[in-house]
Amino acid sequence: MSRKSPLRRAVLPAFAAVVATAALLQVPPDAADAAPGPGSLTGLDVGAAKRRTPVAGLYDWSKAGYRGGAALPSSGEVNPNATCQVTAAELASQYNVKPDDGTDDTTGIQAAIDGIKSACSPSGGYTKLSTITFPAGRFDVTHEIHVDADYLILRGAGKDVTRFVYRPDTNTLYDSLTPDGSDWDEDGMTSGAGKGGWLWPGRGLFRVQSRGVHTSYASDHASAPANRKDIFEGTINVHWKAGVKLRGKPGDTAFAARMGDKVVHLGSGGALTSFAAGNLVNIRAANSQRFYEQQQATPTTFPLLNTHIRQQIFTIAALDPTARTITLDKPLEYDVPVNSTSDGSAPIDGAVYDSKAAPLVDPVVGVGFENFGFTQDMPGLNPAEANNNYGNMAPAAEMHGIVFKWAANSWVRGIRAEMTGSHPIVTEEAKNLQIVDNELDGSWNKGKGGNGYFRGSRVWDSLYAGNTSTLLRHFTFQWSASGNVVIGNSFDSDLNLHGGWERNNLFELNTVKVPYAHRSGNCRAHCGEEGGGGPDDSNWFPIWWGAGKKAVKWSGATGYRNVFFNNAMTKQLTDNGPYNDFYADRHRIHVFGWDGTAYKHLDVNGTPITDWAKNEQRDYTGGHGVDATRTDATSSLFLKSVDGTPPSSPTSQPSTTTTTSPAPGACLNAAFIRKSVWGGGYGGGFTVTNSCPDAVGSWAVEFDLPAGTTVTGSWSSVLTKTGQHHRFGNATHNGSVKPGGTATFGFNAAGQGLPVACTIAGTKCGGTE
Repeated sequence: MSRKSPLRRAVLPAFAAVVATAALLQVPPDAADAAPGPGSLTGLDVGAAKRRTPVAGLYDWSKAGYRGGAALPSSGEVNPNATCQVTAAELASQYNVKPDDGTDDTTGIQAAIDGIKSACSPSGGYTKLSTITFPAGRFDVTHEIHVDADYLILRGAGKDVTRFVYRPDTNTLYDSLTPDGSDWDEDGMTSGAGKGGWLWPGRGLFRVQSRGVHTSYASDHASAPANRKDIFEGTINVHWKAGVKLRGKPGDTAFAARMGDKVVHLGSGGALTSFAAGNLVNIRAANSQRFYEQQQATPTTFPLLNTHIRQQIFTIAALDPTARTITLDKPLEYDVPVNSTSDGSAPIDGAVYDSKAAPLVDPVVGVGFENFGFTQDMPGLNPAEANNNYGNMAPAAEMHGIVFKWAANSWVRGIRAEMTGSHPIVTEEAKNLQIVDNELDGSWNKGKGGNGYFRGSRVWDSLYAGNTSTLLRHFTFQWSASGNVVIGNSFDSDLNLHGGWERNNLFELNTVKVPYAHRSGNCRAHCGEEGGGGPDDSNWFPIWWGAGKKAVKWSGATGYRNVFFNNAMTKQLTDNGPYNDFYADRHRIHVFGWDGTAYKHLDVNGTPITDWAKNEQRDYTGGHGVDATRTDATSSLFLKSVDGTPPSSPTSQPSTTTTTSPAPGACLNAAFIRKSVWGGGYGGGFTVTNSCPDAVGSWAVEFDLPAGTTVTGSWSSVLTKTGQHHRFGNATHNGSVKPGGTATFGFNAAGQGLPVACTIAGTKCGGTE
């Protein structure tokens, strides 16, 4: 099928089970605004001045993105030192990096970055940025480029004219595969005391990460062969070397800190050198049996792990070296037990595992990628064979595009990625990134081991806006990702909460159009699931949520308060079939993993689901894991305005409660027409007419439907209902009606009963169109 086929607008059959507010609903037969086609909101103004005051009861997303909401750098924020501005001419003359000459440019590009790192980064800053400017043309790269110079922009002449072509050499390709040859084997890739898992998430074209080697690994690094040296790079940051154990807080000695605390109590051992105010630290809470029980992950046949699912990078606000405490810049989002048994749990696998405060000894900050394209060239492979192929076509070549690890306050904008080896953009311990206005298309590997994602793992307070993602496996948050905003993007894959206690993330104003071909079972090479097992035989819907007993295979359950608001999400349930609406009430705030006050695993009739697959169409509102008791009449929970409409406070509004707006006057009228009819129901609509002398700013039409008839989908309105009584309030875009003007809305119904006892502003509706 076409990658960018137009959205179908046919009359759709009803689903077998029609559910309430959080249900899958039908696309209206003739409403252009009900399910807009693919398209991202590029160029969206997301600056601090445009951001909305945090909404009471929701997370504060106002500091998401580059430097907590600062504008991305302009031309006036460059380092005035000419040495720090490498032009295209200087690339050619000093580093022999020339476009279209057919030679390997890797060494020259790396030398230019290393020169900036040495001469400019120490005195640079967010308003003294260095640049390396690439001209139009093709640049050939054969091994990973380490972008570990702070305050540096790599900039091309345009995403369509400057192009990096990556052909990984023998020292970059993975030479250690799993026994069945299906995936990179990071555990089998060893050297000295190290193993390939230390490289996670794996090699890429550009890697924003320190190359610093901990002193205890200096000998191993020196003796390692060329294809193993990078195992040890960055080890100065890893928690088992840099981290400090914790101790109990006064009066609550089982925990070093609790959710909501800012002060963390450090243990008596370990140097405090890297714990200065202003530095970054990862607070890592040990897993425990009780934590797994909270996730509804037990009992399980999969092994429980001694690791840190709960993590987050904070800025240190203060250090008290005498009391051995650090104060964080914002409250913790999880409890931090001293270790895996201090909360009263039995040890996991017979071992006691410590929580840690792990400083980022050498984070990379202020790195930007702008205005170029890249691809991974794989001679002998056909890109068309990768379309909707959720397997690994070339497991040894699972290279990413741009990798951020132990990085902060960096960005990617105006990039076009085509056919990367795995993830085009991926994170692993990163904070305050801004990924905006990029086009990401295709991957050679989208199968076992978690390949081919647009992936945010261990990423915090970051902003993903205006991107277009096509022919990838998922857009994913995983492993404790929190405080991120995903706004105005276009996806033909799912919004995937992959598991690992990711929480407090906002998805809004995205277009998510998922074709039938986007499914695990559509696989033609090295097929199977992440964490082991065969391909999932279900469909992938616009949302994927990590149930405890499924996601425990690789990380654990999805966490709390992940919010979906005002997205256009559709799913094609059969090959070449129509696209059906998913969570169609655009102005209802759907809060996943939440009961209104605390974490709540999704359940069916009180029984926690063991897998999201085949449970995607159920209604989890009303106390079953999705809190949908609030609406908001605006376009965005993050921005003050997207379409010129100012925000208003969300209302506390259970989905079964009818509310009445103040009557704007008896001169409003609502006329109904049934526009189309099929065997199981019909599609109808109302025209609201204003014959008042003044404009009205809002309206609401209310009516009853006979028993046996239910509304299965609606558009251009906000629906609430009690039993058979329905209230359709105006949407954001059609609430204001001028004198003599009209507004329209519509709905689909299962059953043939027509509206009765219709009123608008307390006045009886009249007539038909």
